[in-house]
Amino acid sequence: MSATTPPAMPAPDWTARDELGRLVAASWGTVPADRTGRTDTWLVAIDGSEGALRAAAMVVQVVAREAPATVDLVHVQPWLVKEAAEAGMLPRAWHASAAARALVERADIGWRLHVRMGDAAERIVALSRELGSRGIAIGSHGLTAAESLLLGSVAYKVVHLGQVPVLVVR
Repeated sequence: MSATTPPAMPAPDWTARDELGRLVAASWGTVPADRTGRTDTWLVAIDGSEGALRAAAMVVQVVAREAPATVDLVHVQPWLVKEAAEAGMLPRAWHASAAARALVERADIGWRLHVRMGDAAERIVALSRELGSRGIAIGSHGLTAAESLLLGSVAYKVVHLGQVPVLVVR
């Protein structure tokens, strides 16, 4: 492997399938999947954008003072047919989260990456409940009010659906 070749994507620690046998969720990371004994962590929504990376950087600053510090990352993809989910869901999530994972690792913070399929805002909020997250951090793409109204905004929906504090980073 050359210095410029990224490490291969490892097999996930956990996967879930729907009633059709379609891959709909997975997770892996540097901290054990068993959450016993862990304090609640921040959930950072990752989509590969600069806004998402800035959100991850803000959370790193917040949790870096904690020991042991951990962060949950989530990447949500829209509904895919079974073949597309099998072939591309995990590699796309691994690629989209690469910069955020590297940022977290440089700060010596443990992480878990969760991949979900479905409506992004709904899946992010549901996962925060499932994990007992202390808060959700999400990047904003800077849509105007009119654009948000017409196109929708994941950050806007997460703020309104979330039951924990939501940090929106521009």
